[in-house]
Amino acid sequence: MSAAEHVTRALTLASPEETHQLGVRLGGLLEPGDFVGLIGDLGAGKTHLVRGVAEGARVPRSEVASPTFAIVYPYSGRIPLYHADLYRLTGYDDLYATGFMDLVGGEGALLVEWLDRVPEAAPRGEYLRVTLAHAGGDARTLQAEAFGARATALLTAWLP
Repeated sequence: MSAAEHVTRALTLASPEETHQLGVRLGGLLEPGDFVGLIGDLGAGKTHLVRGVAEGARVPRSEVASPTFAIVYPYSGRIPLYHADLYRLTGYDDLYATGFMDLVGGEGALLVEWLDRVPEAAPRGEYLRVTLAHAGGDARTLQAEAFGARATALLTAWLP
């Protein structure tokens, strides 16, 4: 992979609203086949970002829910959007049994919370990884890493 296919951006977000708005921007840029893996402790802002992404992808607000019990939750917007939560999984075998792998690279974009629990869930060489961390009060740090040409284009459009 060339240096042009691995790009990193970092920024500090002052509030949950800012995190949400950054998600809205990302949701407007997603295309079918995009994979966004989210990493961060409880309360780091992953859900705020996902709700923003769903809004940006024009998913009706009433459809957006936490998929914690379903593992993967589908949304209908301008493109199909799949929201996965891997928190309760113990490894790749648990994920494989859900049919999750059939969604990777499919007709929709895939948002995956707790990617660090099952890193093998990410497609090889082509995905965006977003790490959120507490930075005191309501502030959060966001680090985004793009792997592959499409993910790099997505990241540079999202966070120029």
